Amino acid sequence: MSENKRNDEGFTGLEAAIVLIAFVVVAAVFSYVILGAGFFTTQKAQETIYKSVEQSTSNIQLIGNVYGIASVPANGIDQIRFSIGLAPGASSVYLEKMTIAVSTPTYGPKTFIWTSGSSSTVDTNFIALRNGAGTSQTSLTAGDQVEIQLNLTPIQKDTRIFMEIKPAVGASLPFSKTTPAAITGNTILY
Repeated sequence: MSENKRNDEGFTGLEAAIVLIAFVVVAAVFSYVILGAGFFTTQKAQETIYKSVEQSTSNIQLIGNVYGIASVPANGIDQIRFSIGLAPGASSVYLEKMTIAVSTPTYGPKTFIWTSGSSSTVDTNFIALRNGAGTSQTSLTAGDQVEIQLNLTPIQKDTRIFMEIKPAVGASLPFSKTTPAAITGNTILY
């Protein structure tokens, strides 16, 4: 009688190779998923950084002098005028959503909002005129210069005025000026 011997050594090596290939394929798919998630997370982090830089930088800059207008100089300054523009590379600013806060040691704080009217009302709103002309502006784009006019309850001489321009997007622009000792009809605040 002959004895039948089975030789399984070859099959064991083949099975091991198949299992090894399966592990490599699963590892490759898993690493692709991990890399994809990493790239997605990196992209979202980059968007967040760009958005936060946009939010934290001031888009608005003060251009020129700040003027105090007095209809009756003995009573004090009853209107403030100044020009603003965009900082280089800044995106557009909607003036309709912008507010201006004004205060002195004895006045305010008052918050002024944009109006489309031809003049501002005392202590409530401001107008924005393109390049000082009679055209009311709703937005500020690159290259624009807008004159802001706001009417106030009269502010006396030698008074420090604190102002803060707050756009809807971006950092606010705070500044302060002082009324001079002698007020005329059109006075530069320093």
